[in-house]
Parts: sequence; C-alpha cells; structure tokens
Amino acid sequence: MPTARIPMKQIIEILRLKYEAQLSHEKIARACQFSKGAVSKYVSLAKAKAKGLSWPLPEGMDETALEALLFPAEAKPARFVQPDCFQIHQELKRKGVTLQLLWAEYAARHEGRAYRYSRFCELYRQWRARQKRSMRQQHLAGEKAFIDYCGPTVGVVDRHTGEIRSAQIFVGVLGASSYTYAEATWTQSLPDWIASHQRMLRFFGGVPALLVPDNLKAAVTRASRYAPKINATYAELAAHYGTAVLPARPYKPKDKAKAEVAVQLVERWVRREWPKHRFGPPNAQAQGWPGPVPSA
Repeated sequence: MPTARIPMKQIIEILRLKYEAQLSHEKIARACQFSKGAVSKYVSLAKAKAKGLSWPLPEGMDETALEALLFPAEAKPARFVQPDCFQIHQELKRKGVTLQLLWAEYAARHEGRAYRYSRFCELYRQWRARQKRSMRQQHLAGEKAFIDYCGPTVGVVDRHTGEIRSAQIFVGVLGASSYTYAEATWTQSLPDWIASHQRMLRFFGGVPALLVPDNLKAAVTRASRYAPKINATYAELAAHYGTAVLPARPYKPKDKAKAEVAVQLVERWVRREWPKHRFGPPNAQAQGWPGPVPSA
C-alpha cells in the first residue's frame, strides 16, 4: 500500500524549517520526527510543483491553496459511458425502434463500460424531463374519440384464387378509457371511412361529443391549424349522430396521441396475429368487410 500523506500543517512546518531556519534535511527529520527520505520527498515536491515558492508563503497561500498546488486532483476516467440521450430521442421517432433495442446496441458497443438497462432508461427519462414541456391532455369519459389509419397495410388472401390484396386498418379509440376498435377495409376512401365510423359507434354503443380524426382527404378537404374545412359527407355524418368533428392540427401528432398509441398497439399485436385468422364470419362480404378477416 502507498504511504499515507502527512498533514498539510506538518508539510508547511518542513518548508519553514528548510527555507526560514535553513536546517539540513537530517535536522528537520529529527525535529519533526519523520524520516530523512520523507523530508526530501516533500521538499522536492515543493520545488517541482511550486516553482519560485518563497518563505514566508505568499499572501493568501493557506493550507488549502498549498494542498491544491502540491497535490492537484487527478480526473478519474468515467467508469461508464454516458448514453447520447439526444440521439436516443431521435432514434425513438423511427417506427419499430424501442429503448430495449437502443440499449442493446449501446451495450454491444461499450460492453463493460455500459450502464444496465434500468439505469439507461432512467438517464434518458431524466434528460427528456429537462426538455421542452408540453401541455398534458385531460380526457373526460365520452368526450372524444380519436381516429386514424395504421401506416402498414395487411395482406388478405382470397381462399379461392390465392390472390393477395392489401387492406387498410381503421382504428378508433376513446380518450378516457382507451377502449379501442379496429377493422380492415379495402381503402381509405370516403365510403369506407364513413362505414367504418358507423360500425365503430355501434361497437362503442354510444356517440362521443367530439370526433378527432387525422387530416386525410376523406375527413378534411382543406387542412388548417385554425380553420380546417370538413368534408361535406363527414360533416353530415357528425350532424346525424349529434356530434362534432375537431381534426388534429397538421403535423401535430400529440393532438391525437391516444390514436397514435392505439395504432402502435394494433401494429404490434393485432397484425402479428392476423395470419392465424384466414377466414371471416358468415356473410362477411354482405356486412361490408373487405375479405375473410374479422374486425378486432
């Protein structure tokens, strides 16, 4: 083990005896009850670290200042590599990317210097909490239904011909309960859009005070942050059911965050199970379904 350092007060006494009393190292060692080697060590250290040091010590040079001069703190290398939270935040915006995947890449890159997954997530959450704030939405029961389509489509196989057609996935979710409805339609056109709303409201067993759709053409003919123009047929549907349409602002996905989460859940869980349901309910075509796949 390395020899323990003597107190700064005794080091100052050694320097005083050396420069003021002009004593030899041997006499200083006997006076201070140290070895001659220890005296030589600290005198040499003072010469090397504090060039031009005189006695008495310069004004303002107390024990703390002298200690910082003779024994500067050495910066220890970081035990762990800090994750790049900004890069993590940008990567999470990509479809299918999760914190678990990003941590796995980070751990593989830094190996023994990588944080564990729980600490990795905690550091990211702390960083995100310091970023720009946004208003938290309060959802009341029966107030809003958020509506959107999934980005990816699903393949529907014709059991007679083997032809594969792509179907769109319509998703509606209630704000307060997150009660979700999803179904497949051939297109996002106006007839399918309106029919999906009818089936969604029948499934919910009631009508919310507001419908909050995305800005697709079947819902909004002119997107605007302040005065969107609602499609005439869609507006008639809202009037028929005694509700109102309040589209989300363009490029503001947080306005319909509930729909975004519901779409994500449908993409991750319902679409994964879709191939197991090859054939739909009886009279599926008569009920308006796009093929042999029942609604979720």
